[in-house]
Amino acid sequence: MLRRTAHRISICAFAGGLLAAAELCGCSPTVAERGNLPDPDKVAAIRPGATTKDEVVKILGTPSSISVFNDKSWYYISRRTEQLAFFDPDVLDQQVYVVNFDDRGVVKAVDHKNLNDGREITPAPGATPAPGRELTFLEQIIGNVGRFNKAATGGSAGDPTTQTGRPYEPGDPNKR
Repeated sequence: MLRRTAHRISICAFAGGLLAAAELCGCSPTVAERGNLPDPDKVAAIRPGATTKDEVVKILGTPSSISVFNDKSWYYISRRTEQLAFFDPDVLDQQVYVVNFDDRGVVKAVDHKNLNDGREITPAPGATPAPGRELTFLEQIIGNVGRFNKAATGGSAGDPTTQTGRPYEPGDPNKR
């Protein structure tokens, strides 16, 4: 009897150990780093009023993003996130260098932003209304009466009497 009890205890301890190991492996967070974070020494080499766009590319590389409305602002973005299992990732750190250019393509200013400078944006609920008048179901049905018959559409694609949506006529340059 004592032997069976010891055997059961060892099986339970083994199973418990496997469960604990599976729990630790399945719940360990995944840390991901993405983006192009330039070395601060390289950023310091950029001189406002003197450094051109070509020189910035040579020093920092290509930007992560360029301004949507003009090409006068370049963004070098880096983000480190942590994700646990299937949950949404949490942003641990974010660094953004913004290089602003003047009309001649010379650096005007270099700004640095971090996670504390960001703001949470909540999208407006609902859908964007489309311009025009909304038709009721009955207006849609009545408006489509007569639109789908053969005479109104000029024939179908498989109809040998039509070439380009109109009846075939002898001497037609578009004939088959």
